[in-house]
Amino acid sequence: MNTPEPAASAESLLRASPPHALVATAGRLLADRAGAQEVTLLLADYGLTVLQPVTHLPHTGEPVPAHDGPAGRAFNTQAPVVEVTRDPATEVVHLPITVRGDRLGVLSVRMPSHAVDPATVLRLGEFATALGHEVDTASRDTDLYLQARRTRRLTLAAEMQWQLLPGCGCARQEYVIGAHLEPAYAIGGDNFDWSTSADHLTLTITDGMGQGIDASLLTSLAVGALRNARRAGIALADQACLADQAIYAQHGGKVYASTLLLHFALDTGTVHAVDAGSPQLFRQRGSTIEQIDLEAQLPLGMFEETPYEEQTFHIEPGDRLIAVSSGVHGARSADGGLFGERALRQTLSAARLAPPHEAARSIVAGLIEHFGSRHLTADAAVVCLDWNGRGIDATGRSQNAE
Repeated sequence: MNTPEPAASAESLLRASPPHALVATAGRLLADRAGAQEVTLLLADYGLTVLQPVTHLPHTGEPVPAHDGPAGRAFNTQAPVVEVTRDPATEVVHLPITVRGDRLGVLSVRMPSHAVDPATVLRLGEFATALGHEVDTASRDTDLYLQARRTRRLTLAAEMQWQLLPGCGCARQEYVIGAHLEPAYAIGGDNFDWSTSADHLTLTITDGMGQGIDASLLTSLAVGALRNARRAGIALADQACLADQAIYAQHGGKVYASTLLLHFALDTGTVHAVDAGSPQLFRQRGSTIEQIDLEAQLPLGMFEETPYEEQTFHIEPGDRLIAVSSGVHGARSADGGLFGERALRQTLSAARLAPPHEAARSIVAGLIEHFGSRHLTADAAVVCLDWNGRGIDATGRSQNAE
């Protein structure tokens, strides 16, 4: 007697799908296996203002708000939302799509009302996560998902910067990172980057001098040099030294990149830091907000063979770190008023209970409100990190260690 072969998993079938056909494949799979009547993939636009449906032509449909409505609630809360529709026979399940802490969008699935139960919602959530990983991978081979994220055309400088970024979020048991850039469609020199290993996290925020293409090219050089040094296993201060030399060799001190470098020990909360320029760092601990006082050292590329030194400070579980570029702490309103530390502290306090992604976005929104225009004159980057740390068990081992 022949034993029937088990059905292929949804994950394997998604992996086998052509890069541009993931939405169609997802629709067929959910129709066959869950009785779905309609499946829509919504991706967050670069400015995090709307969620845009992915279609083949012209690559997106009518957007929905990213912060209101059922789909927006699923995106912001990172939890499934079941929408009761006008048709009593169907309900729409909105499922957040997140890849290792980077929020991509929402999968909306119209289901028969009788089929929507907690177990089904859980399975749909697992499917949405699998789809998110495939969308992330497929974006290397097709422009479809990158095009679907756009409400308008990116400048060339912004195109270069978005391709340089690692994402807009990263999450592990020890920490959660959320980051935001504005003007999203015309960003030039601001950048953030991170890399994690079994026991460490390296995080940088860079502000390349100038605007447009010149700033983007400078920042690309700085980030590439820092990555090259980091991947060679070089200490943090030496990473800064090598990037400094690379920029000076190319530009002869005419331009420079202000950079904050941070290296976290995941088991102790000890942070090694190099402050090479203008990004500022704040720590929220309970209701207290303080700027972390680091020794200001020269920006990368300003002079030949600048020596850099590391400093250390400590963070505790429950702490929040916020790094902001000069386009945030140094921004001025139309009447010349400085955004400044007071306004920044007020915005930080108001966003204390928000997750890091929303906190970073709220800070930029507060800046835009202060500036009085949707069009910022300088790039603004915010990176927000919530620190959980590692618990220590009775044997002295880190409970979260991999």
